Amino acid sequence: MSLPHPRVTPEARTIVTAAPAGLTVTRASLEDWHRIAEWAADEGWNPGTGDLSCFHPTDPDGFFIGRLGDTVVSAVSIVTYSPEYAFLGYYLVHPDHRGQGLGLATWRAAFPHAGTRTVGLDAVPAQQATYGRAGFTPAYTTVRYAGRPEGTAARTADVVPVTDAHLDAVADYDRACFPADRRAFVTRWLRAEHHTAYVHLRDGAVAGYGVIRPARDGKRIGPLFADSPEGAAALFDALAAHVGPGEEVAVDIPEPHRAATALAEARGLTARSHTVRMYTGPVPPADEGRSFGVTTLELG
Repeated sequence: MSLPHPRVTPEARTIVTAAPAGLTVTRASLEDWHRIAEWAADEGWNPGTGDLSCFHPTDPDGFFIGRLGDTVVSAVSIVTYSPEYAFLGYYLVHPDHRGQGLGLATWRAAFPHAGTRTVGLDAVPAQQATYGRAGFTPAYTTVRYAGRPEGTAARTADVVPVTDAHLDAVADYDRACFPADRRAFVTRWLRAEHHTAYVHLRDGAVAGYGVIRPARDGKRIGPLFADSPEGAAALFDALAAHVGPGEEVAVDIPEPHRAATALAEARGLTARSHTVRMYTGPVPPADEGRSFGVTTLELG
C-alpha cells in the first residue's frame, strides 16, 4: 500500500478519527513524546538523552500520535521550520501493532500540517521505495560513522567553547548550512544540559561550529559544520575530548563528502548504517559542502 502524495492544501489541517479499528490521531504533548523517544531508542536510532527538550518546542503542533483506546500505537513528527520547509521524522508503529495500516492512517491524518512546504526526511533503506511512491525524491545518502575516537590532536586556539556572545553569529552561520532559519532551535541546542558546543573562529568571525551530546549509547556529534576540512578536524578533536574512556561517538555524514568521510576514518570511526535523504520538492538553498555532520536524523 502506498502513502498518499503529500501535496495538500493549507486548509486541510484537521486531526481526524481514522480507520482502521478506531485509531484516533492527536497532537502529542512533550510527555507523550517521551514514550516515542523510547521507541526510537529501541529501534537502534540511539537518540540523544536530552533531545526532547530541544525537539518538541521547535513546532509543538507538529508531533502526532495515534491511539487505540488509551494505548499509544503510532507516531510521526512533521516539524515546520519556515513557510517553505518542513521535516518529517519519528514515523513509527509499536511492534505489537504493525501490519494493520496504523502507520499509514497516522501519516494521512498528520501530513496536512506541512501545508504546501517542501518536506525532507531521512529514510531507512527498507522504506525508500514507499516514500518514493509518496512523491519523495532521493537526494543523497547519509552514513552513520561510529567508534572510539583516536588520533585526535590538541585543541587549537581558534576553537573555543560557545558562549552567549556567540549565539547570534552561530545561528547566522547555521542558516547558511541548513535549508531554513532555525535560530530558536539552535539556541536551545547550544544551551541544553549536557550538550557541549565549540565554535571555530577565523579573524573573529564564525567559520564553523559543532555540538556533542550524550546518547543512549555513547555520544553523538551533530551538527559539525565548518568552512574547511582543517576547521572541521579542529572542532571534532575538541568535541571528542569529551568522550570518556571506552566510550563510542557517532556522527552522521552526508555523502558524497569525501573530506568528512576521511576525517571520520582518520579518527578511527567506521560506517555502521545509512539512511537516504529525500525531499518532496525544491529545497531552500544551503551550503552542503560545510556539512561534515548533520544535526540529527530525526529533525534534519
